[in-house]
Amino acid sequence: MPGSWNAGVFGIGETVVQKSSAEGRRLSSCLKNLVFGAAASLFAAQAFAAPDADTILKRAFDNLRGDTSLATASMTIHRPDWERQVTIKSWTRGKTDSLARSIAPPIDAGNATLELDQNIWSFDPKLNQVIKLPASMMAQAWMGSDFSYDDLAKSEDVLTDYTHRVIGTETTGGHTVTAIEADPKPGAPVVWGKIVLKVRDDYVIAEETYFDQDMKPARKLVTEKIGALSGRPYPLVMTMYPQDKPGQWTRLENRDVQFNVAMPGYVFTLSNLQNPRERAQ
Repeated sequence: MPGSWNAGVFGIGETVVQKSSAEGRRLSSCLKNLVFGAAASLFAAQAFAAPDADTILKRAFDNLRGDTSLATASMTIHRPDWERQVTIKSWTRGKTDSLARSIAPPIDAGNATLELDQNIWSFDPKLNQVIKLPASMMAQAWMGSDFSYDDLAKSEDVLTDYTHRVIGTETTGGHTVTAIEADPKPGAPVVWGKIVLKVRDDYVIAEETYFDQDMKPARKLVTEKIGALSGRPYPLVMTMYPQDKPGQWTRLENRDVQFNVAMPGYVFTLSNLQNPRERAQ
């Protein structure tokens, strides 16, 4: 009997162990499914919520230009041994059309650049001559400053000629700032090896670093003051720093900007480039 009882107990124990093992395997499988399912859901949610670089940049440039814009800015061109100031008035329409004109001091007044349908013209009042410029000139310095024609025109070439990807985020001044790398598309007619932009969550571009073809930083545009203009957050003060020229910089201070204003068609014409009309001033 004792031997039979012991054998019976052993049999019962074995059955219990086998049942427990099966239950454990089922429980383990359920837990794994739950864990994997939760991880997959979390990954999908993160991927869905991740900022899209193209969308961020498009909204940032829409914030800069609107459908149309009319702006007045002062430009300080600083060099180690001299400094001068220029007052600029600029007009933009749509994605490509722009006009930038110097209105002060008198020695610089009248110098202007017009971009229309991806064609560029420059007017020099001293020569009283309109000159058509090659597209490559848009990356050249405007009136001896560190800003290019493209910069003043708020050109959207970075949207069309580059591919974009988010490379990081940080929190600064209570805003989430997204870093975006823009790499040239194959065959795109661009000057820069790449551009890294930092865009705040209110779509103000806080910083742009331009790299040459050797991937060395060539210049950096820093937004040094942000405020409200025409009801939207806007860069009030921006400074361009050439990275290979210590002590040299150009600062642009936006004094007045109006968006989505009615704009006469003659503003973006060669005749107005050379002979400004009263209302366009």
